[in-house]
Amino acid sequence: MTLNWGHKITIVLILFGVLMFTLVYKSIKTDFQLVSKDYYKDELQYQQVIDGSNNANALTTELTLVQTDTGISIQFPQEMKGKLLQGEIWFYCSYDEHKDLRLKIDVTNEAVQLIEPERLAAATYTVKTSWKADGNPYYNEQSFTVK
Repeated sequence: MTLNWGHKITIVLILFGVLMFTLVYKSIKTDFQLVSKDYYKDELQYQQVIDGSNNANALTTELTLVQTDTGISIQFPQEMKGKLLQGEIWFYCSYDEHKDLRLKIDVTNEAVQLIEPERLAAATYTVKTSWKADGNPYYNEQSFTVK
């Protein structure tokens, strides 16, 4: 049986339809995760992040994160020792929102917070730390990989 040009065009159109259906189906099933549900409200408050970053950069030491066998240690700058710190630490995983972790700041007198290792899954996080001390806002953001 030989195919004439009418049969060939019909086969091409059917294959094109199947391809289009497949692409539409896959696009519907794609999971889109936003950084924030209130993106526009957060954008309007971004000046606080800028001010906090400037204040944190003016400190003599930086906030550091270290992973040990006992967990993840967050060392706040030396100027924060002995001060009452209020704020939040957000471990943000850009590719899986189920791995995100938000914590209230609860530091020792040495300005250290320890996070148990089982609270975070192995992933690369953007750690967003915002805190207030003596009425001044501070903000630090850095990449950190949990192994």
